[in-house]
Amino acid sequence: MTESHADISGLRQQAQRTLAEAGIADFEVDADLLIGHVWGLTRGEIEAKVIGGSALPELGGETYDQALERFTALLHRRAGREPLQHILGVAWFRNLELAVGPGVFVPRPETELLAEYAVEALRAQAHPEPIGVDLGTGSGAIALSMATEVPHAKVYAVERSAEAAIWTRKNIASYSDVVELVEGDLADALPELNGKVSVIASNPPYIPAAAIPRDPEVRMFDPEMALYGGEDGLDIVRDLSRTAMRLGHSGAMLILEHGELQGAQIRELLAADGWRAPETLRDLTTRDRYTRATRP
Repeated sequence: MTESHADISGLRQQAQRTLAEAGIADFEVDADLLIGHVWGLTRGEIEAKVIGGSALPELGGETYDQALERFTALLHRRAGREPLQHILGVAWFRNLELAVGPGVFVPRPETELLAEYAVEALRAQAHPEPIGVDLGTGSGAIALSMATEVPHAKVYAVERSAEAAIWTRKNIASYSDVVELVEGDLADALPELNGKVSVIASNPPYIPAAAIPRDPEVRMFDPEMALYGGEDGLDIVRDLSRTAMRLGHSGAMLILEHGELQGAQIRELLAADGWRAPETLRDLTTRDRYTRATRP
């Protein structure tokens, strides 16, 4: 490999331009992660090589031209707005590395705060083995956060999509089967746990049926089952409220994510179902994104 062929600075700049022209907001981060994926480098190592004028590393069994062809194909996929997580095959979520791909909703950074509220509530339980449930688990992000961060808890993950459950099982297995997956509709899930659960968490489908998501990554690649919640977006939330009321013991907490304009409707819905003190919380950008309530 010649130095000119291995110009990491030029490759990085071209990748950034390609992604910026495609409308990728985090084009600098995505360019580095794609380079790192192909050449086995961290972002810090990429930066050090750019500053030091170093070449890209040799790859065993692959020429530079072959590696560049592979990188270019991945770059074009990202420029076509395929989620970076699908391309890399992994989504980072709190302390987890989750396998993701077609058929499963890619967990978002804002859901990490939802998981934190669930973890804190589960950790605060006096019971020696409190029970947490993630309804509509998808990749298993919330359930695995609860299970790995509160290791004395018993955690169940409910998922109705067979395609998503493939990824759920894979992720649960990666963390030593610390979560029990239950496949089926959340409306009638886990009857054996009625009145026994301490924390019920969920990031349900909440987009109204007529709404069109702005981001192409969402519109083109996330499964519709994980996005749309009926005419007003709250059909699954209604089922969720009733199921959580059935599962929770007195004092149990329900915490769910929703659209920033849905807080008032959800508080009203939960109060009508008998939940105590529904409260809407803001995400790190000060948008109303989560509502929690306590079972009487």
